[in-house]
Amino acid sequence: MASHDAPASGHERIETSNFLMIVLILVALSVGGLVEIVPLFFQKSTTQPIEGVKPYGALQLAGRDIYIREGCYNCHSQMVRPFRAETLRYGAYSVAGEFVYDHPFQWGSKRTGPDLHRVGGRYSDEWHRVHLINPRDLVPESNMPAYPWLERNALDPSVMAPRMTALRRIGVPYTDAEIAAAAGEVSGKTELDAVVAYLQGLGLAR
Repeated sequence: MASHDAPASGHERIETSNFLMIVLILVALSVGGLVEIVPLFFQKSTTQPIEGVKPYGALQLAGRDIYIREGCYNCHSQMVRPFRAETLRYGAYSVAGEFVYDHPFQWGSKRTGPDLHRVGGRYSDEWHRVHLINPRDLVPESNMPAYPWLERNALDPSVMAPRMTALRRIGVPYTDAEIAAAAGEVSGKTELDAVVAYLQGLGLAR
């Protein structure tokens, strides 16, 4: 018969000590995370833009900010997965090099509406304008909210240069000339103009 006074084994010590168990779990998660994540920072396929990918222009960048502000990512993903059903519907599957200038990226997984990563150039500017003001004018069965205020709201040119300067600090290669011209590019434009410009630029690199 085994004695209850025998010293605890290694596994038993871990399993009976909440503190030790928590510490070892955190160590295991940290090591596993580093092994998975750190190599990605050194792979060109994930850190270098593919041919044709350029930073957003000032009007597109303003539109992207509005897209995020209005919560469009809650219903629309921007990542075509490498499955036949998806590529037949949306176009070529997405690759990491297309998103190097996206801060934050808009991949998502929720699709109440269709994926938008390849929507650029599929429809005219006027189609997008009508669709954003009242989606049911074009798609009667749509459950997408209407955004009529976008047509009435003017962009604020003064915020664009600081926004682009901040992005340059984290690696987006905006030039001094592009930053200086940003205010003029959005001057007199509405939020609707900006969102349409952003949508029309999505996925054009492939």
